[in-house]
Amino acid sequence: MRVAIAGAGAVGRSIARELIRSEHKVMLLERKLDHVEPEAIPEAEWVLADACELSLLEASNLETYDVVIAATGDDKANLVLSLLAKTEFGVNRVVARVNDPRNEWLFDGSWGVDVAVSTPRMLASLVEEAVSVGDLVHLMTFRKGQANLVEITLPDNTPLAGKPVRKLLLPRDAALVTILRGGRVIVPQQDDPLEGGDELLFVASVEVENDLRAAVGLTNIATG
Repeated sequence: MRVAIAGAGAVGRSIARELIRSEHKVMLLERKLDHVEPEAIPEAEWVLADACELSLLEASNLETYDVVIAATGDDKANLVLSLLAKTEFGVNRVVARVNDPRNEWLFDGSWGVDVAVSTPRMLASLVEEAVSVGDLVHLMTFRKGQANLVEITLPDNTPLAGKPVRKLLLPRDAALVTILRGGRVIVPQQDDPLEGGDELLFVASVEVENDLRAAVGLTNIATG
């Protein structure tokens, strides 16, 4: 893929290195001259440009990129770039970093954002995951589709223990995508047995989360 990343700070550079390691073509857009260091990541294309300036984005041929990642430390800049990338350049996939969780509600399709990534939110989710056996934990929100990546850890005394995946009667808008068991990542098959302690990862719409809780036998079902 061709990926354009706005913001060449620690976050932007880390993303760029990972993408280059996976053999994707990366362009780094950075407005501060002292942050433009091509020798730091020589495999990337470095461009000195303000990612909120339409003319500079045009000169960078943003329309030729498959993905735009707005990774600056300024939420306003990330929103403006996301909107320009989607509406002016027709970029297929726009991922935006949320610096302040209070601004998270803005990062949706109306601003051109397909996926919003909030580091504070993700860290909080990881903390919740560590202590929330037998409850539903939100890991990531896919704004465009109004769906969440959620995790449920089955308690040791789960009634599902020993039962095959096909016995898990999920609501219509929910899908089991992965089972984490110890150090293993299991792509679930219909006959795979479930075990207490399994971490189940689902993609589900917000509306069916209570039904999902019920399907895996959780008792703390919200009623609001």
